[in-house]
Amino acid sequence: MMQSRPTLGKLEKYTTVWVIMSMVLGLLLGKLAPMLGVWIEQLQVSGISIPMGVALFFIMYPTMASIEFKELVKAAKSPKPAILTLVGNWVVAPALMTLLARLFLNSYPQFTAGVILLGIAPCTGMVLFWILLAGGDVAKGVVITAINALSTLILYTPLAALYLGVGGIPIPIDPIAKSVILFVGLPLALGQTTRWILFKKRGEIWFKVRFQPIIGNIAVVALLVTIIVLFSLKGEIIAEQPLLVGLISAPLLAHFFLMASLFYIIPWFLGFQYRDAVTIAFISSGTQFEVAIATAITVFGVGSGAALATAVGPLWEVPSMLAFVKIAAKTKHRFTSSKGS
Repeated sequence: MMQSRPTLGKLEKYTTVWVIMSMVLGLLLGKLAPMLGVWIEQLQVSGISIPMGVALFFIMYPTMASIEFKELVKAAKSPKPAILTLVGNWVVAPALMTLLARLFLNSYPQFTAGVILLGIAPCTGMVLFWILLAGGDVAKGVVITAINALSTLILYTPLAALYLGVGGIPIPIDPIAKSVILFVGLPLALGQTTRWILFKKRGEIWFKVRFQPIIGNIAVVALLVTIIVLFSLKGEIIAEQPLLVGLISAPLLAHFFLMASLFYIIPWFLGFQYRDAVTIAFISSGTQFEVAIATAITVFGVGSGAALATAVGPLWEVPSMLAFVKIAAKTKHRFTSSKGS
């Protein structure tokens, strides 16, 4: 039986519109309530803003609750897509984003840092929707994103320290490790615990039909709150230099389409089936901006240029992914002679 093509919910369908509106609202708040940022930065525990920490947790929690770790067993039966994606996520993507960030943002070290943090964070959640929309292998996507979530706990800290340190940006390892633990490890543990309890008491159908849409909407709202606060703290810079957002966007867009194209063509060249190829392409090119935002806030501060740069990432996720869905649909026939993986 063919999988039914999903339809976007109102919040997710118009994510780009909501993000733009949140940016504008953040700019207005920055002018009308300039003390907002001061208040947020004062509410801290161990250097982490409590209001922002709560918002960031509710961004990450739904993603982690959606991961089916039982599917990890299937990865052993077809490891090639997972291996190729891990190479893309942890070897190619960080190096490419660092190169692009320094080419486009060499005069802005904190913006460079934020963009690099985005390039290091592999996508672990919403990318599954785009895989389904493009006709990819969602089961393998779940396996690979689950592996990404686990590997992030191990690899994100040393890679962030490595790539940010190379450019002369001093960065301690401890805050990055703290960020990954609080905004990846904790949501992962609680999300999976919630999933297990609700599956046992209410069943899988209730969890997916009733519970997941609710926490998904909460995640979008939490993301928008985060962006509003970030842009309220940097509203003056954006108002005075509107082209700066465009400058930050340049390496982000270049990175997405270069990674998506490269890791769509390589599987084709290696003889993978279309479903595997498009799955690899989306996961290799996607970024988990929630982790990047959390790390930028933890390391550089909620009002930093690095945090602002990471907040630009969500603006382009939906249009970029939709564009590549269309590209994949037009080139799908190229894989008809593939022998599979």
